[in-house]
Amino acid sequence: MTTRDRTTTPLRVPFPVVDEVSRHCDREAEPNTVLIEVRLPGDLDPGRIRKAFTEALRRHPRALAREAPGPWYRRRYEWELTDEPDVEVVSFPPPGKDALRDARSRALTQAPPLTQSPPVRLEVVAGQDGTGTALVLTVNHTALDGPACLRVLATAAELYGGRDNAPAAPPVRPPDAPQGPPDTPSNWAPPARVARGTPEATPGNGLLLTELALPHRPKGSPYTVNDQLMVTTALTIAHWNREHGAARRPLRITMPVDDRPRDAAMPIGNGTRLVEVPFAPGELDGGDLRGLLRRTALRTRALKAQPRPQLGHGARLLTSPWAPVACRAAFTRGLRRVAAPWTSTTLLSNIGRIPYALDFGDGAGRASAVWFSAPAQMPRGLTFTTASTAGRLHLALRWSRTLLGHGDGDRLLDLFSHHLHTTEATE
Repeated sequence: MTTRDRTTTPLRVPFPVVDEVSRHCDREAEPNTVLIEVRLPGDLDPGRIRKAFTEALRRHPRALAREAPGPWYRRRYEWELTDEPDVEVVSFPPPGKDALRDARSRALTQAPPLTQSPPVRLEVVAGQDGTGTALVLTVNHTALDGPACLRVLATAAELYGGRDNAPAAPPVRPPDAPQGPPDTPSNWAPPARVARGTPEATPGNGLLLTELALPHRPKGSPYTVNDQLMVTTALTIAHWNREHGAARRPLRITMPVDDRPRDAAMPIGNGTRLVEVPFAPGELDGGDLRGLLRRTALRTRALKAQPRPQLGHGARLLTSPWAPVACRAAFTRGLRRVAAPWTSTTLLSNIGRIPYALDFGDGAGRASAVWFSAPAQMPRGLTFTTASTAGRLHLALRWSRTLLGHGDGDRLLDLFSHHLHTTEATE
C-alpha cells in the first residue's frame, strides 16, 4: 500500500464480520485481548526496538488502524488507516521481580483502545541480573489476531537485528489415504460446560503459562500433534467435570483454522475461521485412546477441508446493514445470551510450530519461548492456547475468574500434562 498524503482523508475500511461481532460483544470486565509473550536470551536497545517495531507497523499498514468516528445511526463500523501511530506503542516498565507479572496483568485487564492507532501495545521487560528480555504484546482482538501480530513482530526482529526472519516452510505431510466420512457425534444436544470451580471475588481473567515437552508421535501415525492436543483438551475437561460431579454431556471444542501465508504478504487482521470438534461422552472414558486419536484426526481433517465463513453463516446476517450498528449490537448481545447454552465447551488454539526465527541479532538473540493467550470470556470461561518453539510446547491456560480460581488453574494444568503424556503411549 502506498503512503498517503497526510493532508488527505484517511482511508476507511468497513469492519469485516469477525471484527464487528467482536465489537458488539466486547465486555469491559473481561477485555477481549490476545497476549503474546516472547522470551529472548539477551537485551534490547530501547531506541532501536522502538524504531524497528514502529517501522514494522508501517510495513503492515492494516495494523495501523483505529475505529473511525460516526453517528449512532451509522450502518457500519469502519477502520480508519493511519500513516503513523497515534500513540507511543512501545514502553519499558521499570525492571524488578514483579515487572513481568505486572505486564501480564495489564495485558489481561487493559485492552488497547480501538480509537487510537494501532490497537497494539508492546512492553519490553528487562530481566533481573542479565536474565534476558521478555516482550509482552497486548492485542485488541477486535482488530487483530495473534498470528497477524506475530508477523509484525517478525518484521521488527528482521529490522532490528538484520537477520533473515522469513518463515520456515511448513512441514510436509504425506497425502492422506482415502477415508470414509468421519464418525461424528450429533450436534443437536447442548454441549457440556466447564464445571464451576472456586471463583475469585475480582472479575477478569486468570492466566498460567508453562513449558512442556512436545508429545511423541510414532512415525507414520495417522494423527498430528494438533490431534493429540485436541484429545488432551477433551480428556482434561471430561476429567475435571467428573471430579466436580457434572453430568455427562457431549463436548464441543472450538478450533481456529488459519490458511493464510506467513510471509510478508500475510493479510493482517482477524484471519482465522472457527470450527467445532465434537466428542461423545462415551469416547472420553479412556478405554480406546488409539481409536479416539484416529477419529479425532478424521474429524479435524474434514472440518479444515470444508469451506465455511469465519463465524458461520449466521454471523453474516447479524452484520448485514439492516439496522444501525447500535441496534444490531444490542440484538447480537441478546442473541449471545440466549445462545449461551449452545456455545462450545472450550477453545483450543494451537498456533503450531512458530514459523519465524524471531532472531533479533547479536546481543538480543533469537526467541527461546513464545506464548499466546486467547481470550477466555464467559460462557466458555476457559481457553487453551499452544505453540512450539525450540522443540518445546508452550501452553497458556486462561480462565474467567467468575468460573475458576488460581488453584483450579493449577489442577487443570496437572490434568492437561497427564493426559498429554497418555496420548504418546498408543502404538
